Amino acid sequence: MRALLFETPDKPIIIDKPMPEIGASEVLVKTRAVGICHSDYELLAGRYIIPISYPVTPGHEWAGEIVEVGKKVRDYKVGDRVVGECVVRTPERLHHFGFSMDGADREYFNVNPEWLHKLPDGIDDKRASLIEPFTCGFYAVLRSGGTNASETVVVSGGGTIGLVSAAAAIGMGARVIVVDPLKSRRDVALKLGAAEVVDATQDPIGRIMELTAGKGADLVVEAAGHDASLANVFEYAREEGRVSMVGINIGRKIPVELGKIQIRNLTVKGCIGSPGVWPAAIRFLERTGIDLSPIQTHTFALENAVEAFELGKDATKAIKITLTSGGT
Repeated sequence: MRALLFETPDKPIIIDKPMPEIGASEVLVKTRAVGICHSDYELLAGRYIIPISYPVTPGHEWAGEIVEVGKKVRDYKVGDRVVGECVVRTPERLHHFGFSMDGADREYFNVNPEWLHKLPDGIDDKRASLIEPFTCGFYAVLRSGGTNASETVVVSGGGTIGLVSAAAAIGMGARVIVVDPLKSRRDVALKLGAAEVVDATQDPIGRIMELTAGKGADLVVEAAGHDASLANVFEYAREEGRVSMVGINIGRKIPVELGKIQIRNLTVKGCIGSPGVWPAAIRFLERTGIDLSPIQTHTFALENAVEAFELGKDATKAIKITLTSGGT
């Protein structure tokens, strides 16, 4: 079978690998679609947030189909369409699938069924590969109390996590405003159902105040992790508002006016990952019918993954690149 391999930092290659063999308590999954995440670029550059070793096959935003079932597996069968969590427990340790252990950027892979969730028929394979990032955005909104039709939510950052956070808030009924410097991302936010978009380079604080009658947002989701975004998020929030910090900015220090938290009596919560929300997030997508496909701007065959990764290095050219594999 074919697989993408990060042989060393900054060296992605496509290789042939033997078909995996499953244990009695495992299932074999045929890969259908895998998203390329910003974290994959951190892994490729050798600076991921946890210790990792090379060579490694990336791919943690995936959807696939079970093609073989171990004799001890009871809850899954051949033909089940599934997605899988990123943080998984093995007998040896807690792993990050696609980082500290091989991921889904290959035609087939074996997994513990405890890591899996079944897909409803109404979510196709390509859209299903966005479920992993969607769970993170869904969790970012829920972590700060969720939202509803009476609220305004500002999402600072229009990359994948910002856009899926916006989609989650839109699905809950909120009026959503997305702030980003790139027009391409703002356009996608509007396609998802955002009420307004704001150019982050053109007085975004003033524009947010204008759009909220001078009050600010009930909930602000910081999804960029960049200095400018982090410096502004407390300004976007209303008095006694909530701020959810999901943009990854680990190990860096930037000047932020923390007094705004006190003056406005803000509730600020950090969040990472999506613990415990996968079943709810999948049901939410199924029942709301939210169409996340505008986020998926480019599609490549797995065989062309190196080319896909090269394109994705330029944020102005792509938002979410999806790799597809039919298997054999």
